[in-house]
Amino acid sequence: MGPVGDRFEAYGLSHWVLMVLIVAGSVILVVLGRGVHEQALERWCRAFAVVVLGFNVPLLGFRLMPGEWDVAESLPLHLCDLAWMVAAWALWTRQATPHALLYFWGLTLTPQAIITPALDSPDFPHVNFIEFWGQHLLVIWAAAFLTWAVGLRPTWRGYWVSVGVTAAWGSAMLVFNEAAGTNYGFVSSKPENPSLLDLMGGWPTYLAVEVVVGMAAWALLTWPWTRSREPVTAP
Repeated sequence: MGPVGDRFEAYGLSHWVLMVLIVAGSVILVVLGRGVHEQALERWCRAFAVVVLGFNVPLLGFRLMPGEWDVAESLPLHLCDLAWMVAAWALWTRQATPHALLYFWGLTLTPQAIITPALDSPDFPHVNFIEFWGQHLLVIWAAAFLTWAVGLRPTWRGYWVSVGVTAAWGSAMLVFNEAAGTNYGFVSSKPENPSLLDLMGGWPTYLAVEVVVGMAAWALLTWPWTRSREPVTAP
Protein backbone atom coordinates (compact mmCIF):
# COMPACT_ATOMS: atom_id res chain seq x y z
CA MET A 1 0.00 0.00 0.00
CA GLY A 2 2.96 2.33 0.57
CA PRO A 3 4.84 3.61 3.60
CA VAL A 4 2.90 5.49 6.26
CA GLY A 5 2.86 9.18 5.36
CA ASP A 6 2.67 8.70 1.58
CA ARG A 7 -0.24 10.60 0.06
CA PHE A 8 -3.06 8.67 -1.50
CA GLU A 9 -2.89 8.90 -5.28
CA ALA A 10 -5.77 8.09 -7.59
CA TYR A 11 -4.95 4.98 -9.61
CA GLY A 12 -1.93 4.24 -7.48
CA LEU A 13 -1.35 0.80 -6.00
CA SER A 14 -3.73 1.20 -3.05
CA HIS A 15 -6.51 2.49 -5.32
CA TRP A 16 -6.27 -0.52 -7.63
CA VAL A 17 -6.08 -2.96 -4.69
CA LEU A 18 -9.23 -1.50 -3.15
CA MET A 19 -11.18 -1.55 -6.43
CA VAL A 20 -10.29 -5.20 -6.95
CA LEU A 21 -11.26 -5.95 -3.35
CA ILE A 22 -14.64 -4.27 -3.80
CA VAL A 23 -15.47 -6.33 -6.90
CA ALA A 24 -14.06 -9.60 -5.57
CA GLY A 25 -15.73 -9.15 -2.19
CA SER A 26 -19.09 -8.48 -3.83
CA VAL A 27 -18.84 -11.67 -5.90
CA ILE A 28 -17.76 -13.78 -2.92
CA LEU A 29 -20.57 -12.47 -0.71
CA VAL A 30 -23.16 -13.17 -3.41
CA VAL A 31 -21.88 -16.71 -3.98
CA LEU A 32 -21.76 -17.46 -0.26
CA GLY A 33 -25.15 -15.86 0.37
CA ARG A 34 -26.86 -17.94 -2.30
CA GLY A 35 -25.76 -21.07 -0.49
CA VAL A 36 -27.26 -20.01 2.83
CA HIS A 37 -30.58 -21.48 3.99
CA GLU A 38 -33.43 -18.97 4.27
CA GLN A 39 -33.62 -19.33 8.06
CA ALA A 40 -29.92 -18.51 8.40
CA LEU A 41 -30.04 -15.72 5.83
CA GLU A 42 -31.75 -13.36 8.26
CA ARG A 43 -28.93 -13.88 10.75
CA TRP A 44 -26.39 -13.19 8.00
CA CYS A 45 -28.15 -9.95 7.05
CA ARG A 46 -28.38 -8.71 10.61
CA ALA A 47 -24.78 -9.64 11.34
CA PHE A 48 -23.80 -7.67 8.21
CA ALA A 49 -25.86 -4.71 9.47
CA VAL A 50 -24.00 -4.84 12.80
CA VAL A 51 -20.68 -4.81 10.91
CA VAL A 52 -21.75 -1.74 8.93
CA LEU A 53 -22.78 0.09 12.10
CA GLY A 54 -19.77 -1.15 14.05
CA PHE A 55 -17.43 0.29 11.46
CA ASN A 56 -19.14 3.60 10.76
CA VAL A 57 -20.66 4.75 14.06
CA PRO A 58 -17.35 4.95 15.99
CA LEU A 59 -15.78 6.89 13.09
CA LEU A 60 -18.75 9.26 13.03
CA GLY A 61 -18.31 9.81 16.77
CA PHE A 62 -14.62 10.45 16.21
CA ARG A 63 -15.38 13.09 13.57
CA LEU A 64 -17.77 14.87 15.94
CA MET A 65 -15.18 15.18 18.72
CA PRO A 66 -14.01 18.76 19.44
CA GLY A 67 -10.48 18.09 18.18
CA GLU A 68 -11.76 16.74 14.86
CA TRP A 69 -14.82 18.90 14.34
CA ASP A 70 -15.11 20.68 10.99
CA VAL A 71 -18.52 21.83 9.88
CA ALA A 72 -17.50 21.26 6.25
CA GLU A 73 -16.48 17.62 6.77
CA SER A 74 -17.74 16.15 10.04
CA LEU A 75 -21.49 16.05 9.51
CA PRO A 76 -22.88 12.87 7.88
CA LEU A 77 -24.59 14.75 5.06
CA HIS A 78 -22.91 13.40 1.95
CA LEU A 79 -24.98 10.77 0.14
CA CYS A 80 -22.25 8.25 0.90
CA ASP A 81 -22.83 8.91 4.61
CA LEU A 82 -26.56 8.39 4.22
CA ALA A 83 -25.86 5.29 2.13
CA TRP A 84 -24.19 3.39 4.97
CA MET A 85 -27.13 4.23 7.25
CA VAL A 86 -29.55 3.00 4.60
CA ALA A 87 -27.38 -0.11 4.13
CA ALA A 88 -27.70 -1.01 7.80
CA TRP A 89 -31.47 -0.37 7.67
CA ALA A 90 -31.90 -2.48 4.54
CA LEU A 91 -29.78 -5.35 5.88
CA TRP A 92 -31.61 -5.45 9.21
CA THR A 93 -35.16 -5.23 7.82
CA ARG A 94 -34.87 -6.41 4.19
CA GLN A 95 -37.60 -3.90 3.36
CA ALA A 96 -38.21 -2.58 -0.14
CA THR A 97 -37.72 1.14 0.50
CA PRO A 98 -34.25 1.05 2.09
CA HIS A 99 -33.17 -1.56 -0.44
CA ALA A 100 -34.26 0.68 -3.33
CA LEU A 101 -32.24 3.59 -1.94
CA LEU A 102 -29.26 1.32 -1.34
CA TYR A 103 -29.55 -0.22 -4.80
CA PHE A 104 -29.54 3.10 -6.64
CA TRP A 105 -27.12 4.97 -4.39
CA GLY A 106 -24.83 2.02 -3.79
CA LEU A 107 -24.55 0.81 -7.36
CA THR A 108 -24.38 4.15 -9.20
CA LEU A 109 -23.29 7.03 -6.95
CA THR A 110 -20.93 5.16 -4.66
CA PRO A 111 -18.97 3.62 -7.58
CA GLN A 112 -18.44 7.16 -8.92
CA ALA A 113 -16.76 8.04 -5.62
CA ILE A 114 -14.62 4.91 -6.00
CA ILE A 115 -13.60 5.66 -9.58
CA THR A 116 -12.87 9.36 -8.97
CA PRO A 117 -12.20 9.54 -5.20
CA ALA A 118 -12.35 12.97 -3.55
CA LEU A 119 -9.76 11.92 -0.99
CA ASP A 120 -6.94 14.23 0.05
CA SER A 121 -5.33 12.05 2.69
CA PRO A 122 -2.26 10.02 3.57
CA ASP A 123 -2.39 6.46 2.28
CA PHE A 124 -3.14 3.35 4.36
CA PRO A 125 -3.32 3.04 7.37
CA HIS A 126 -4.38 6.65 7.97
CA VAL A 127 -7.86 6.94 9.53
CA ASN A 128 -9.14 9.09 6.63
CA PHE A 129 -8.11 6.40 4.16
CA ILE A 130 -9.68 3.60 6.19
CA GLU A 131 -12.89 5.57 6.74
CA PHE A 132 -13.33 6.52 3.10
CA TRP A 133 -12.67 3.12 1.60
CA GLY A 134 -14.31 1.05 4.34
CA GLN A 135 -17.49 3.10 4.13
CA HIS A 136 -17.79 2.82 0.35
CA LEU A 137 -16.74 -0.82 0.26
CA LEU A 138 -19.40 -1.89 2.77
CA VAL A 139 -22.16 0.01 0.94
CA ILE A 140 -21.39 -1.67 -2.39
CA TRP A 141 -21.04 -5.09 -0.76
CA ALA A 142 -24.39 -4.66 0.99
CA ALA A 143 -26.16 -3.58 -2.21
CA ALA A 144 -24.77 -6.55 -4.14
CA PHE A 145 -25.54 -9.00 -1.33
CA LEU A 146 -29.16 -7.94 -0.86
CA THR A 147 -29.88 -7.82 -4.59
CA TRP A 148 -28.17 -10.94 -5.93
CA ALA A 149 -27.89 -13.18 -2.86
CA VAL A 150 -30.98 -12.32 -0.80
CA GLY A 151 -33.10 -11.66 -3.89
CA LEU A 152 -34.52 -8.20 -3.19
CA ARG A 153 -35.49 -6.46 -6.41
CA PRO A 154 -35.95 -2.78 -7.35
CA THR A 155 -39.40 -1.69 -8.51
CA TRP A 156 -40.73 1.37 -10.26
CA ARG A 157 -42.23 2.49 -6.96
CA GLY A 158 -38.78 2.19 -5.40
CA TYR A 159 -37.36 4.12 -8.34
CA TRP A 160 -39.66 7.08 -7.80
CA VAL A 161 -39.20 7.03 -4.03
CA SER A 162 -35.43 7.09 -4.55
CA VAL A 163 -35.68 9.95 -7.05
CA GLY A 164 -37.86 11.93 -4.63
CA VAL A 165 -35.66 11.31 -1.60
CA THR A 166 -32.51 12.19 -3.55
CA ALA A 167 -34.06 15.37 -4.94
CA ALA A 168 -35.20 16.41 -1.45
CA TRP A 169 -31.72 15.74 -0.06
CA GLY A 170 -30.08 17.76 -2.86
CA SER A 171 -32.43 20.70 -2.27
CA ALA A 172 -31.75 20.59 1.47
CA MET A 173 -28.01 20.54 0.86
CA LEU A 174 -28.21 23.60 -1.38
CA VAL A 175 -29.89 25.50 1.45
CA PHE A 176 -27.56 24.15 4.14
CA ASN A 177 -24.41 24.79 2.09
CA GLU A 178 -25.47 28.37 1.43
CA ALA A 179 -26.07 28.97 5.14
CA ALA A 180 -23.00 27.15 6.46
CA GLY A 181 -20.49 27.86 3.70
CA THR A 182 -20.04 24.13 2.99
CA ASN A 183 -20.31 21.93 -0.08
CA TYR A 184 -21.99 18.71 1.02
CA GLY A 185 -22.95 16.52 -1.90
CA PHE A 186 -20.95 18.79 -4.23
CA VAL A 187 -24.23 20.45 -5.14
CA SER A 188 -22.88 23.97 -4.59
CA SER A 189 -19.66 23.51 -6.57
CA LYS A 190 -17.71 20.69 -8.18
CA PRO A 191 -15.09 18.73 -6.23
CA GLU A 192 -11.49 19.78 -6.75
CA ASN A 193 -10.51 16.33 -8.02
CA PRO A 194 -11.44 15.28 -11.58
CA SER A 195 -14.91 13.72 -11.78
CA LEU A 196 -17.76 13.02 -14.16
CA LEU A 197 -19.23 16.38 -13.20
CA ASP A 198 -16.47 18.01 -15.24
CA LEU A 199 -18.26 16.77 -18.36
CA MET A 200 -21.57 18.35 -17.39
CA GLY A 201 -20.87 22.07 -17.60
CA GLY A 202 -20.68 24.73 -14.92
CA TRP A 203 -22.93 25.40 -11.95
CA PRO A 204 -25.93 25.07 -11.95
CA THR A 205 -25.98 23.38 -15.37
CA TYR A 206 -24.22 20.29 -14.10
CA LEU A 207 -26.94 19.79 -11.48
CA ALA A 208 -29.64 19.64 -14.16
CA VAL A 209 -27.55 17.33 -16.34
CA GLU A 210 -26.82 15.14 -13.33
CA VAL A 211 -30.55 14.80 -12.61
CA VAL A 212 -31.40 13.83 -16.19
CA VAL A 213 -28.50 11.39 -16.55
CA GLY A 214 -29.11 9.94 -13.09
CA MET A 215 -32.81 9.34 -13.66
CA ALA A 216 -32.11 7.72 -17.02
CA ALA A 217 -29.43 5.47 -15.55
CA TRP A 218 -31.65 4.45 -12.63
CA ALA A 219 -34.50 3.70 -15.03
CA LEU A 220 -32.20 1.43 -17.05
CA LEU A 221 -31.20 -0.32 -13.82
CA THR A 222 -34.87 -0.82 -12.90
CA TRP A 223 -36.25 -2.00 -16.23
CA PRO A 224 -34.56 -5.44 -16.42
CA TRP A 225 -36.06 -6.41 -13.04
CA THR A 226 -39.59 -5.22 -13.86
CA ARG A 227 -40.20 -5.99 -17.51
CA SER A 228 -42.93 -8.52 -18.12
CA ARG A 229 -42.18 -11.52 -20.21
CA GLU A 230 -43.90 -11.82 -23.54
CA PRO A 231 -46.39 -14.68 -23.60
CA VAL A 232 -45.25 -17.68 -25.55
CA THR A 233 -47.57 -18.46 -28.45
CA ALA A 234 -47.85 -22.05 -29.56
CA PRO A 235 -47.03 -22.60 -33.25
